Amino acid sequence: MPICSLALLAVVVALALAGCGGSGAGDASAAGRSGGKLVVLGASSLTEAVGEYAESFAGADVKTSFAGSDTLAAQIRQGAKADVFLSADTEYPAQLHEEGLVEKPVVFAANQVVVIVPAGSEVSSLSQLAAPGTKLVIGDESVPVGAYTRTVLDRLPAAEREAILANVRSEEPEVAAVVAKVVQGAADAGFVYRTDAVSAGDAVKAIEIPARLQPDVAYGGAVVSGSANPEAASEFLAGLIEGEGAEDLRRVGFLPPP
Repeated sequence: MPICSLALLAVVVALALAGCGGSGAGDASAAGRSGGKLVVLGASSLTEAVGEYAESFAGADVKTSFAGSDTLAAQIRQGAKADVFLSADTEYPAQLHEEGLVEKPVVFAANQVVVIVPAGSEVSSLSQLAAPGTKLVIGDESVPVGAYTRTVLDRLPAAEREAILANVRSEEPEVAAVVAKVVQGAADAGFVYRTDAVSAGDAVKAIEIPARLQPDVAYGGAVVSGSANPEAASEFLAGLIEGEGAEDLRRVGFLPPP
């Protein structure tokens, strides 16, 4: 065979082998996403951790949607097509389970409530929120962070509680909105989860709430009844309890399930 023909053959073989290598990598990637699609509805406080987990989840191609837990529960009641529901409390999953809309819920994480103030603020204690003129923002009572906030306030002496409530300027539909108002300077302080304070970084300062005032902040999750991908949904939920999802939760400050 002429030398030029041999050279041409070598090039063809090399390209073919390169093509096989590329195809193999693509097949491996596709194999990792062979579980179809998965729609996950999560509380807004889970955005960072569950967002990271969803990107690395090999069991399916995950689409996430984050909002207040009450909003997500309402969407499921209205027939939204979803596979996994992750709430910032255990009540909404329990209610939906009683209504036959989700499978038996599990607790997959815990959290704590803190007060955040702008980084340069002189506020350093819960009692200072009672000072006249303080602009305070909290969650609406229909969302878990709002309910937890009221538990904290209900454990204070009546006069202090009333003075703090008198300073509330707005009640937000999700914790992300509370964080945003403090970061943007529209509020002097806000009640959020510890993980939100971590995510906000240097923009805020977190004020600890005494243990005697802390509510039990537990996150419940469930596979949505009628899920189009129940196996992947169960796998995704299990990974939040023990696996990559649990690692992502711990990385941003979530605590193990109680």
